Amino acid sequence: MGMTVDALALRARTTTRNIRNYQSLGLLPPPSLVGRVGYYDEGHLGRLRLIARLQEQGFALAGIRELVQAWEQGRSLGDLLGFEQALTEPWNLEEPEYLTAQELLDLFPQAAQDVSLGLRAVELGLIEPEGERFRVPSPTMLRAGAELVAAGIPLAATQDEFAALRGDLERVAARFVELFERYVWQPFVTAGMPPERLPQVTEALRRMRPQAATAVQAMLAQAMEHQSAACTNGQVKLISEDGPALNQEVQ
Repeated sequence: MGMTVDALALRARTTTRNIRNYQSLGLLPPPSLVGRVGYYDEGHLGRLRLIARLQEQGFALAGIRELVQAWEQGRSLGDLLGFEQALTEPWNLEEPEYLTAQELLDLFPQAAQDVSLGLRAVELGLIEPEGERFRVPSPTMLRAGAELVAAGIPLAATQDEFAALRGDLERVAARFVELFERYVWQPFVTAGMPPERLPQVTEALRRMRPQAATAVQAMLAQAMEHQSAACTNGQVKLISEDGPALNQEVQ
């Protein structure tokens, strides 16, 4: 059906007051009414995120309104909506799953002896309590952790690594965003955000999304190969150096 104004404000990280202000200024289309309740859709969310991004670039609300109106007049509405969709569509297409407490304990038996491990999983966002079940935002991530635990790595260490990995990838993501900002978005803004260039900006954003993930995956594969080879070479060297002494002890 859509989102209420409160739900929209939560997802857009703004306030209901701002949303109503944007509507009064003509920046945000009105919601669809069902009875006396207004419902908003993903297009409204995209528009709010676009407004926030333009404000970060230094645009006043009056200027943003003129810009949106100019875009809608200079290009088809589809061009503008296409950009908003590319800007706001989710990067993670993974569907969440729901597990019971017992199902989670079956995957992570150590949590049965240490309640703090379950609490930390909630703090890290790996699981989210919902009634009598737990929502798992990323089943892939959860099962990767279960595989590490099954291989003999303590759950606490696995959680530490997840937290560290999240920090590392936040910095990687920030660098990709900075590339887009510097070489695509900022030149577009400097040029006065001409409507005829909007499809090019949208296409650059769409192409960057899968390429960022592909580059990270390929680089990780190379790094794992390098680290595995270094570890193997180190073990071979250690055995080689200790070989004579070990032979003498055996004799």
